[in-house]
Amino acid sequence: MQSSTIREIFLDYFSSKDHLIMPSFSLIPQRDPTLLLIGAGMAPLKPFFTGEKKPPHPRVATCQKCVRTPDIERVGHTGRHATFFEMLGNFSFGDYFKEGAIEWAWDLVLNGYRLPEDRLWVSIYYEDEEAFKIWNEKIGVPADRIKRMGKEDNFWEIGLGPCGPCSEIYYDMGEEAGCDRPDCSVGCDCDRYLEIWNLVFTQFSREASGDLIELKQKNIDTGAGLERLAMALQGVHSIYEIDMVKPVYDHFYHLIGSSRHDQEVPLRVITEHSRGITFMIGDGVIPSNEGRGYVLRRLLRRAVRFGKLLGMEGNIITEAVPLIVDTMGPTYPELKEREEYIKQITRLEEQRFQETLTQGMDILDGYVNQIRAKGDQTLPGDLAFKLYDTYGFPLDLTAEILEEKDMTVDREGFDEKLHEQQARARAAARTGGGEEDTRYRPAEKLTTTFTGYETLEQEASLLLILVDGQARDEAKKDQTVEVIIDHTPFYAEAGGQIGDTGVIETSSGRIKVENTIFTPFGQIVHQGQVDEGSIKVKDSVMARVDDSRRQGICRSHTSTHLLHRALRNTLGEHVNQAGSLVAPDRLRFDFNHFSALTAGELQVIEEEVNKMVLSNVPVRVEMTTLEKAEELGATAIFTEKYEEDAVRMVSAGAYTRELCGGTHVSASGEIGLFKIIAEEGIGSGLRRIEAMVGFNAYRRTLERDRLLQKIAGNLHTFEDRLEQKFDEHITGYKALQKAYNELKQRLAANEVKTLLSEVTDVDGVKVLSARVSADNQETLRIVMDEVKNHLSSVVVVLGAVSDGKVILVASVTSDLVSRGIRADQLLKEVARQVGGGGGGKPELAQAGGKDPQALPAALESVEELIHRQLKTASQL
Repeated sequence: MQSSTIREIFLDYFSSKDHLIMPSFSLIPQRDPTLLLIGAGMAPLKPFFTGEKKPPHPRVATCQKCVRTPDIERVGHTGRHATFFEMLGNFSFGDYFKEGAIEWAWDLVLNGYRLPEDRLWVSIYYEDEEAFKIWNEKIGVPADRIKRMGKEDNFWEIGLGPCGPCSEIYYDMGEEAGCDRPDCSVGCDCDRYLEIWNLVFTQFSREASGDLIELKQKNIDTGAGLERLAMALQGVHSIYEIDMVKPVYDHFYHLIGSSRHDQEVPLRVITEHSRGITFMIGDGVIPSNEGRGYVLRRLLRRAVRFGKLLGMEGNIITEAVPLIVDTMGPTYPELKEREEYIKQITRLEEQRFQETLTQGMDILDGYVNQIRAKGDQTLPGDLAFKLYDTYGFPLDLTAEILEEKDMTVDREGFDEKLHEQQARARAAARTGGGEEDTRYRPAEKLTTTFTGYETLEQEASLLLILVDGQARDEAKKDQTVEVIIDHTPFYAEAGGQIGDTGVIETSSGRIKVENTIFTPFGQIVHQGQVDEGSIKVKDSVMARVDDSRRQGICRSHTSTHLLHRALRNTLGEHVNQAGSLVAPDRLRFDFNHFSALTAGELQVIEEEVNKMVLSNVPVRVEMTTLEKAEELGATAIFTEKYEEDAVRMVSAGAYTRELCGGTHVSASGEIGLFKIIAEEGIGSGLRRIEAMVGFNAYRRTLERDRLLQKIAGNLHTFEDRLEQKFDEHITGYKALQKAYNELKQRLAANEVKTLLSEVTDVDGVKVLSARVSADNQETLRIVMDEVKNHLSSVVVVLGAVSDGKVILVASVTSDLVSRGIRADQLLKEVARQVGGGGGGKPELAQAGGKDPQALPAALESVEELIHRQLKTASQL
């Protein structure tokens, strides 16, 4: 039975039992910061189980793609363990319970899939008498085929909250798949008894006291591994032989063209990981050193490393993507839609790792030899961190390689180094949270209301004055203050948008507001200086936001929404906001993407944004429910927590919808002009675009026009002929540069004729050590090469003075390197004498120095230095 048929039969069966069939959710959890990846069929449905959301139907069934890594070390060593798999599941939210779940599971296994009953076994939680009676008395499974198992195997719980016993259905794969132990039975760790379906009965709640309380609403959560069902129904002993996986395994098998026993595990690992890699990237996961990106990077680099062990060359995972897409695409069409993108990401990541893999392995082998020489078996954490930080080796990969050598790694030492690095990275951004909490403690119970969406002027009452972090009843002219008022039009810095500025006036004084922020308790604080008179607590005030500055901020903020949509349209739906700065004069937008943007891509993005600006579409703000916003396709930051029944959605026509608390223009035409000024990488898989809008973009364009006019004037041409004139000048410049180099070559040749007469003999070695006329290292090398053109075996050391500094080069022909003369060591000693240093290789080196007066003596020392090197080499 084909895997597609197994999937279809399952969903059709539960559809006939009044289940709503829902499509697979993305592998990226939606607004669930507790999960890195979806690892079970119930994970995306968790809000329905917890009561946070009402389910669309009391009965649901899915085929959910999953990634789970706790068993990653077992992948390839057994036939059943995988990191990527499809989970068939049926779920009940307060509807049917144990009897219905058990009855339908058994009916589907026997009558739907027609698995032989004599090969089926059942397990239950050892205290679950209710389940035993249903299986034994209702279903008719003999008691000796019902295995009672303990809490570790058959009771599901994660900390406090809902939990319950499990019941599992096993399929006997036959004695040939077993371990030959006389006590081999259900629950054995071998491949004989294959768990094909797990039924979880969520009927209790674990309290803080440790007690189990019976739930009023009992739920059902079941999971049947599609790949495992396929093993049973297709009569094979591993997932690598089923119809969905075997073509991928065969593809990699043919790359090595042989089949030794020690190649089986690596082949399986590469096959299995390549499937998960394809699906993860297809769902928008980008390789990185954190979170789900780290999981992806670990899988990909693990697969590449095993491929290297098998002698595979090239981008092996990238080359397998089309095959995986062809195999799985009919069920998951998003793979076909994103195939090119998936290949781009895998190719880039493979190439990056291949650049450092060989060198990193050599370094690790060196560490291993050093450690073993000391009689130790543990790699220090600082060395493991160096492999991670410099050569891209995930800690788990290093640990796995060491395990193959019967060694371990100091994980605590690694974590310590990693935390040190993270602490250094955060140091500049640290604000002293505990100190801030204390500073604003007087504001903790105050309430402020933001009115700045509707107005930029607001009458209010002054609630609190802080001077140097201390509450004051009054503040006078020139004092720096922080004030809180009960109603304010000032927007506090949040979501990348900077805080408003303006003035707050009382009958007796005025505050110039220079920034607006939130306290740790949520109140809006106005930071500034009393620039007139004095202010007092309880004063009536008029708060006025700087209108012009706010309008600039609004233009920038709406532009970030248009830019976000244009980036997704141009680069792909994987693009997500990773940070932003919204200021009146500029904007900055950080996003995840795997490579630098081309000039063509930037032009397309910029043009698309400006088309939306010229379209002058209305920008509307709507308060709605989270569910409705999702239905409308609103973009949200998945790490943010949103209220279910009240979110603020900002729409620019039908072009873009985002959940956002910031301030915006009322129509896109108010932006005026959008101009990208920079694009750069800011980290692994992260890019940044900086742009200007409105008058600032216009002024930048004017400056560029003036610059072009100036250049055109200097070249005695018109702007419309500037490109042609520039090309003519470049052609002329290259011709002059060529003539200049030829002249230098001829001058060097003439100088060499004189230099050849200065060649000496040191212990049978021809040596030329001389000062020449040269203004840079390149000229020195030209002279050196001319000397070597005349002498096939020679040591050349040349020095010159340029701009008051010494420049040096040295060359040793390969036959003399083999006799023990090294250019790098030679020049290091010469450079030291002129107050400098340098480096290079045994054949070629260069250096510099600060003391031109010492150059003659330094060059004279060359012969003695060569004599010493030859003497040292002869004694070895």
